Amino acid sequence: MSTVRVLVVDDYEPFRRFVCLTLEKRRDLQVIGEASDGLEAVRKVEELKPDLVVLDIGLPSLSGIEVARRIRKLSPKPAILFLSQGSSVDVAQEAFSLGAMGYVVKAYAGSELSAAVETVCQGRQFVSKGLAIHNWTSGPHAQAPNDMFQQELVPPLVRAEPKITHSHKAHFYSDDAALFLDVSCFIEAALKDGKPVIVVATESHRRSLLERLLARGVDALAAIEQGLYLPIDVDEVLSKFMVDDQPDFVRCLKVIGDLISSATKTANGEHARVAAFGEIAPTLWARGKADAAILVEQATQELARTRNMDILCGYVLSSFQCEQDHIYERICAEHTTVCAQ
Repeated sequence: MSTVRVLVVDDYEPFRRFVCLTLEKRRDLQVIGEASDGLEAVRKVEELKPDLVVLDIGLPSLSGIEVARRIRKLSPKPAILFLSQGSSVDVAQEAFSLGAMGYVVKAYAGSELSAAVETVCQGRQFVSKGLAIHNWTSGPHAQAPNDMFQQELVPPLVRAEPKITHSHKAHFYSDDAALFLDVSCFIEAALKDGKPVIVVATESHRRSLLERLLARGVDALAAIEQGLYLPIDVDEVLSKFMVDDQPDFVRCLKVIGDLISSATKTANGEHARVAAFGEIAPTLWARGKADAAILVEQATQELARTRNMDILCGYVLSSFQCEQDHIYERICAEHTTVCAQ
């Protein structure tokens, strides 16, 4: 199986590192270079001759659109996957008209980037759901995004690797009592199945969940001693990746990833399935940091794609949060399943 050689182009270093870390998880991808502006990107395409260019649109010196135009004059070979802050259909159409094979809205990169790269490597087109949510209007003349940007298939760059199964659920609760009942059942079932369990929650919620488990006859204290039940304070976790009161995406990936790795060490084999209940994103949203909460959910979804995991995110919503439909929809979009109780 041949290796796909990738050039990553983005002017924001932390996001560029996130892209590189995501790509480096696949054995069949090799990041051969990085660029932070448009002219540098064109020079590196000519010099390195990559198979795939992951390309930002908002770049210094030359826009990503102009970079793609110049790349196509140099060579028809590199596949181009666009990453953009914007969700404009007009911009996306121009990008695809230049021969791009994929377009990901950055707000959805946490949940879409891996799938987009895999799809493009298979020679198929990928269109971000961010374009659908913001720009796909209803009516007799409306078009679904995949119809709007349809291209011929191209030969695949690489065979797809086997899918890793994961579950990333968001449950929305009316009050704490509903949360305790549901989450204690989730934890009990996981422990009975021999799965290591991570619980990242507030102090009061960790205490109440432990009381519930003991009342249900679950020997949670023994599980803690054995390292199979890891109750962790949410503020302790937040302190490890928050920078200037905002989450650092790359640090967030590492901190949560380290928790998962720690849990798997106590189980039989490095590929053991892990169960996790988390209040990191719910805590951030409750504190008025909705964008930060969404970024954490994107990081969690990205990690979940590469691990065999069952993740439950528990939200007890205030009346004010219930009115924020746009935030609710964006959080739901980062999960495989959504449930309200």
